[in-house]
Amino acid sequence: MPSPTIAPFGSWKSPITAGSIVADSVRLGQIELEGDDIYWVEMRPQEGARNVVVRRAADGSVADVTPAPFNVRTRVHEYGGRSFVVDGGVVYFSNFADQRVYRQNPGSEPRPLTPAVDLRYADGVLDRRRGRMICIREDHTVDGREAVNTLVSLDLEHDGEGDVLVSGADFYSSPALSPDGTRLAWMAWNHPNMPWDGVELWTARIADDGSLEGASIVAGGPTESILQPEWSPDGVLHFVSDRSGWWNLYRIVDGYAQPLAPMDAEFGAPQWGVGMKTYAFESAGRIVCEFNQRGIWGLASIDTETLELTVIDSPYTDTGRGDIKASPGQIVFEASSATEPDAIIRLNADTGGMDVFKRSEEVEVDEGYLSIPETIEFPTDDGLTAHAFYYPARNADYDGPTDERPPLLVVSHGGPTGAASTSFSLAYQFWTSRGIAVADVNYGGSTGYGTEYRRRLNGRWGVVDIADCVNAAQYLVDRGDVDVDRLIIRGGSAGGYTTLASLTFRDVFKVGASYYGVADLEALAKETHKFESRYMDSMVGPYPERRDLYVERSPIHHTEMLSCPIILLQGLEDKIVLPNQAEMMVAALKKKGLPVAYLPFEGEQHGFRKAENVIRALEAELYFYSRILGFDLAADIEPVHIDNL
Repeated sequence: MPSPTIAPFGSWKSPITAGSIVADSVRLGQIELEGDDIYWVEMRPQEGARNVVVRRAADGSVADVTPAPFNVRTRVHEYGGRSFVVDGGVVYFSNFADQRVYRQNPGSEPRPLTPAVDLRYADGVLDRRRGRMICIREDHTVDGREAVNTLVSLDLEHDGEGDVLVSGADFYSSPALSPDGTRLAWMAWNHPNMPWDGVELWTARIADDGSLEGASIVAGGPTESILQPEWSPDGVLHFVSDRSGWWNLYRIVDGYAQPLAPMDAEFGAPQWGVGMKTYAFESAGRIVCEFNQRGIWGLASIDTETLELTVIDSPYTDTGRGDIKASPGQIVFEASSATEPDAIIRLNADTGGMDVFKRSEEVEVDEGYLSIPETIEFPTDDGLTAHAFYYPARNADYDGPTDERPPLLVVSHGGPTGAASTSFSLAYQFWTSRGIAVADVNYGGSTGYGTEYRRRLNGRWGVVDIADCVNAAQYLVDRGDVDVDRLIIRGGSAGGYTTLASLTFRDVFKVGASYYGVADLEALAKETHKFESRYMDSMVGPYPERRDLYVERSPIHHTEMLSCPIILLQGLEDKIVLPNQAEMMVAALKKKGLPVAYLPFEGEQHGFRKAENVIRALEAELYFYSRILGFDLAADIEPVHIDNL
């Protein structure tokens, strides 16, 4: 094997291109089981980011169910989530373009069930006895009025808007029907709470006419986060709660919430998208579940008689992708690891054997170009510690000069209530294989480390997250891993805010990239959609009472403190962080004379999905860093216009 070429970090030639990241790649989602058939959703960048329901039949054949141009994606809460159900081979789904619910019989074209008005539907559960689907409805039909959320029933044979079953709360999710069809459970919460702050778990009897009666709260409240109510096959209500300081599993027994296998681990994740599933019943006697300990996910089973938890051996370290389903003898879930891309996997419940049905990426990369993340815990402000995954620069063909350390790209994840994971990411390998190290930071406020850690950010967004990103970089500098003069920070959405705030309020990073990031917290509080319209109450403070904090922590009001270049990338149809946030920041940077690049993308929303835009964004970011940090690129890419350079 030839000796590695010595070349400056950042200039290494890599087989991992921006194009290879989206070539033959899909984003996998929602899993449903019906008999021996397995269904899932594929988001396909090469098809204009269309979401397609796919079916794997018992004979192993795989075929698309929903035809073009239909795009199976709901906009409830803007982030969407569970968007289809299946019954007897008939698929009922939300279509992105018009948000109508469609019925698709096998071999037929989809036909609409709901009218062509501004109503959105999601998170359905089939009530077969009554020929209906119970789901969330979000009403946007009145201009200037906040959207109205309810639980409704939709007739599966006849058109209509749906009959309201439950109303009055600001938000609903997770309707769950008991196996005998006599009881319904659901979650409800109100402003200013987010679902990870406090949720009520309700149940009611279903009357002969299909209405609900005797509704009552059985768990939860303003300071208890509830997730995923689910009935066992023998009719016992289960759910996830953080009442112990960790999202653990419980069941209702004689009116009491009984813990199942309590432990310092998270059996859930923040419900950004509706319909998230992290446990399922393989039988009345066995629960299969996903759990997270210190940022690493695993699989386990729980015996419902003995309550003994048994860890299931698995090569995967990120199983908390949002869906796991089970039926007698099989468990189907979505998972990945540091070296294996996200995939739909079936686990034989009896033998433990695993079959991969679909990978999100089919690109094979030699292990010599793969960087394996190191879990690090580092000291941060107030005598605390925080967490990150560190990916060293790695390329089998190159080494850096002995007197040089690589640049470091610090990644601030979105949310901010969210988490970095060890899931295989060609996008990260894109950087590390070019000689740029990556630190993916789980700053205080991230999930996976218990409720106390998650609540570190309450009232301190723009303080704790910045400190943890800065201290992660400083830790790696002090350890001798990276170059203190070439520290980069980048993030999207809430991570874009942390990026802009870190570049404004701290003099540590030399350059940054903001993807649809927040520059003005006050504008976000005023202009964002219903689901997040009061999120800032807990993250910053109640608005307008604490307007002073919003101004104090908004980069747009302190551009005089900026001293380094920034590239901003923005979807022009973003309804969560409006494009004017990026545009204000660009104008301020131009006025100050700092190098700045701005790439707006037509047709993109909050997160880039189209293949050509994903490629352009990543290459533009690399080009920008090369010009600012002064390293040569190993391959030609399309230049980016940079003002003030």
